[in-house]
Amino acid sequence: MALAADTATDRVEQLILLTERLTDLITQECQAFEARRPQDAAANIEECGRLANLYRHESARVKADPRMVQAAPKELRERLVQATRAFDAVLARQGRAIEAAKTVTEGLVRAIAEEVASTRQQASGYGPGATLSGQPASTATAITLNRKA
Repeated sequence: MALAADTATDRVEQLILLTERLTDLITQECQAFEARRPQDAAANIEECGRLANLYRHESARVKADPRMVQAAPKELRERLVQATRAFDAVLARQGRAIEAAKTVTEGLVRAIAEEVASTRQQASGYGPGATLSGQPASTATAITLNRKA
């Protein structure tokens, strides 16, 4: 997918709109994570992914051929630079919010796993006369971790 721009001015205007929309969507996502409501961040995930892919594609095209935007008025190109700076700032904020959510989630999973492991009893011995001791089990715990989250 690519922008449908006929002129450099049109391309820059579309890039500004795209960048501002992505900035808005990611800001909403950050607010959801910061409010400890990650489920709210899922509302626009499809649109955000689609627009991020388009942004990546168009940024690569402009980087490869800067002439695509050079004919646009200077003030319009400056607006694009400002929009890009705002986008970069919100991406940094998003990275911090996601890292914090990940750290909290991993800590909760570890705490739950440790609690489950500490409450299990370990068999000491074999056969019908085997007894259970109060020692924590060293067996695997049925908890699934998603490393992609």
